[in-house]
Amino acid sequence: MAKKNITVLNWVLEEKNFTRLCETKSILTMNGMFPGPTLYAYKGQRIKVNVVNQGSYNVTIHWHGVKQPRNPWSDGPEYVTQCPIKPGANFTYEIILSTEEGTLWWHAHSDWTRATVHGAIVVYPKNGTNYPFTKPDGEFPIVLASWFKGDIPAIVDDALRDGTEFNISDAFTFNGQPGDRYNCSKDADDMFNITFDYGKTYLLRVINAIMNEEMFFMVANHTFTLVGTDGAYTKPLVTDYVLISPGQTMDLLITANQTPSYYYMAARPIEGVVYNNSTTSAFVKYSGNYTVPSSPSFPDLPYYNDTDAADTFVDGIRSLASEEHPVDVPQTVDTQMYIVISMNSNPCAVGNCSTRLASSMNNISFRAPTTDILQAYYKEIEGIYTTDFPDTPSLYYNFTGDNFTENIVTSTLGARVKVLEYNTTVELVIQGTNVLSGAENHPTHLHGFSFYFVGSGYGNFDNETGPQSYNLVDPPEVNTVGVPKNGWAAVRFRADNPGVWFMHCHLERHASWGMDMVFIVKNGPTRETSMRRAPHQLNPC
Repeated sequence: MAKKNITVLNWVLEEKNFTRLCETKSILTMNGMFPGPTLYAYKGQRIKVNVVNQGSYNVTIHWHGVKQPRNPWSDGPEYVTQCPIKPGANFTYEIILSTEEGTLWWHAHSDWTRATVHGAIVVYPKNGTNYPFTKPDGEFPIVLASWFKGDIPAIVDDALRDGTEFNISDAFTFNGQPGDRYNCSKDADDMFNITFDYGKTYLLRVINAIMNEEMFFMVANHTFTLVGTDGAYTKPLVTDYVLISPGQTMDLLITANQTPSYYYMAARPIEGVVYNNSTTSAFVKYSGNYTVPSSPSFPDLPYYNDTDAADTFVDGIRSLASEEHPVDVPQTVDTQMYIVISMNSNPCAVGNCSTRLASSMNNISFRAPTTDILQAYYKEIEGIYTTDFPDTPSLYYNFTGDNFTENIVTSTLGARVKVLEYNTTVELVIQGTNVLSGAENHPTHLHGFSFYFVGSGYGNFDNETGPQSYNLVDPPEVNTVGVPKNGWAAVRFRADNPGVWFMHCHLERHASWGMDMVFIVKNGPTRETSMRRAPHQLNPC
């Protein structure tokens, strides 16, 4: 790969005071910003970002949705592909864009530091090419995030020590501001806003950086046209609302065709087992002279338990699948995996508890080793991980039922990986469960790849009828898929990116408890199909 046209950026992790909900607290930020800086790039570009850690915690950075061909060294998950950047240290990430085009994002990937350390990635069409839709008159990144009044590391440490549920957030934010639906957040300075000119069309680049909630999002009296998800184009889908899960991004066209005024944009969650049921808001303000209404129009968001609205939106998404933006859906598969994701309860080894909450994939709760798996794989260091992650669960039962025996509730701890041969085609059927009454949607994210979301359903997956519903023509190409509550989702991809790649639930509660696993994709037959050499700088563990 020719080393040319590489943009080099310097970013600094630092603590900074922010006041929200009438309370001031110090939070970890990138460049003193919340959300952090937007990374702008063109399709196929390479960028180096030198991250200096002037904060108080170990941190890594993940470039969410960037496939990083042959370059897991810069992917970012702590103790999976790198050891953390310790306070006072630095690490230079090399971001290699390939087929991605649209909106992605970056975030910290150490404990819950991503709550305040995150930002947008905007990937424009390559020079000389165009959008597959009329170029918008303007664009706005919209980052949805969580706000905690308490000290986030303390919240996490207390819950993990005691084996209990994590505290929910105190608010959601639009680009760092909670909005006027919260007490002590009703001043104009507490409202994020964007300005529209009548008759123009804008591109909203929406990112769900929230820790644990899927969100319905609307703008009052306006409609969206969905044109992209997770850095890939979709067929235009006209809708009044979207459902966006943690980890997902959506590109939405919106035309300023209403009477000039103020209009609320708002977002609130669909229900989970434990969730913040509040609503965050911001303003769309039209330019021009008019009397500002005392009560601007507020969107009629779907209700918390409106699964029909959620399903209708998700089922309508299709890949663009055009000549300029084709799809390559595997029609046959070499490796099939049936991955059961579950809540668990395990005995306490330490702490003031008898049992502690856990979660798992195929009844294995991931525990990060003390040396990152990528380095162990590359240097052939033994004893860091095992290669026996199972293709199927060890126990079959009524996954979405109500009664479960003790051996189902308890999981096994470990760092087990699944090894894939280079260029094999893979199908994952990810099955949700109701163990410990823990059924909810699981936004599952795979690093290093996009996959095709070919099918989903409720109940237990059936080998005969499930595949009959697959869409193998124009399924959405995504990097984060929502596994329905008490249901299943099927994805397919080609294992053509050699390296070590993390897969996990993007609900931070579940990821912290172990709903994670690792793929190792072996090298291909040539230098160009093999993992890149290790960089000169590798942070010590």
